[in-house]
Amino acid sequence: MKDVKARTVFVPPHRERGAVDARIAESGLRPTAQRSVVYGVLLDHAKEHPTADEIFIQAKTEKPEISMATVYNCLDALVKHHLVKQVHLDRAATRYCPNMEEHAHFLCETCGEVWDFEIAVKPRMSGFRVPSGFAVTQREVNMRGVCPACAEQEVVR
Repeated sequence: MKDVKARTVFVPPHRERGAVDARIAESGLRPTAQRSVVYGVLLDHAKEHPTADEIFIQAKTEKPEISMATVYNCLDALVKHHLVKQVHLDRAATRYCPNMEEHAHFLCETCGEVWDFEIAVKPRMSGFRVPSGFAVTQREVNMRGVCPACAEQEVVR
C-alpha cells in the first residue's frame, strides 16, 4: 500500500481484536473472524482509503485462506451497517473509508493519494435545498486537484 503522510482529520486507533469485534457487534452484525480481519485492515490503513484488492492483499497476510469473494461480502456488510463508506473518486476501483463523520475527500490527480478534510459548512447548513418529497440518505463531497507535495515538485522542475 502507499506510504501516506498523516494528513487526515480522523485517525482510528490501531485495532485490537476485542475492540474491532465490539464495534462490529454494536452495528448489528455478527463479528466473524473474516469481518474482523477485513474491518481491522481498514482501520489500520484508513489514511490510505484502500481498494478491495488492497484490503484482500493485507487480509491474506493475517488469514491466508480468505478469498476475494469473502472480502467483497465483508465490505458489503460493513457498508450496509454503516461502519465503512464507499468512496468513488474517479473511474478507478472503489475505495473504502472507516471515517463515518461528515468529511470531504481530496484526490491528488498527480500522485493518486487521497486525504480526508473537515467540511467547514455541513451540507445540511449550507443552504442547499432538497425538493419536497426527496429523502437524503448520504452526502458526498469530493474534490480533485494537486496536493502540496506534487505542486512543490512541479515548481522545482
